Amino acid sequence: MKLNEIRDNPGAHKRFKRLGRGTGSGKGKTSGKGVKGQKARTGHHGMFGFEGGQMPLHMRIPKRGFNNIFAREFAIVNTGQLQKAVENGKLKAGDTVNAETLATQGIARRAKDGVRLLGKGALKTQLNLEVAHASGSAIEAVKKAGGHVKVVGVKAKHVTRKDRGPGKRVQRRIDSAKKREERAAAALQAKQA
Repeated sequence: MKLNEIRDNPGAHKRFKRLGRGTGSGKGKTSGKGVKGQKARTGHHGMFGFEGGQMPLHMRIPKRGFNNIFAREFAIVNTGQLQKAVENGKLKAGDTVNAETLATQGIARRAKDGVRLLGKGALKTQLNLEVAHASGSAIEAVKKAGGHVKVVGVKAKHVTRKDRGPGKRVQRRIDSAKKREERAAAALQAKQA
C-alpha cells in the first residue's frame, strides 16, 4: 500500500450538499430554508412557546400555588435513622449530636438551615440532640430513651439595606462632609491665630 492509495472506508465520507447553486440543482435560491429573513439565518431556533400570536399554552392554563423564596430548607432525620446509626457504630450512646455531626456521619444531607428531627421509627439509645426543629413525637421518643433535645431555632437570613454598608455615593457624601468640616476647623484656627 502506498500513501496515494489510502482511501476512506466506503460511506465514511459524505459529500457537502452544495446550496444556492442555481434552481436546477434543487437547492437554489433559498437553499432549502424555504424563506428569507430571520428564519433563513443560522442560529434562529424560533421563539419558545410562541404560537403565531395565539394565546400560548403556558398563559392559557390556570396557575396554582406559591413558591416561598425565603422558605428554610431543613435536612430531615428520623429517630429510626439515629437508632440505625448507633447500631452501625456511627454514633455512641450519650453522644451530643448536632447538624455537623449528622452531616459528617452521612445521616443528614444538605442541611442548609439545620436539621429537622421527626419521630418515625423507634429509638432505644440515649442521645443528646441539638437540632433546628423537632416534632413532638420525636422529642417524646428521645426523652423516653433517656436523652434530651435542644431546639435551636434557626431564623431565615434576610439581607436588607441596613445590614449592608453604605453605597459608593453615600460614602462619597460622608467623605466630602468630613473634608468640609476639617477645612472649616482649619480656617477657624487660622482666624484665631
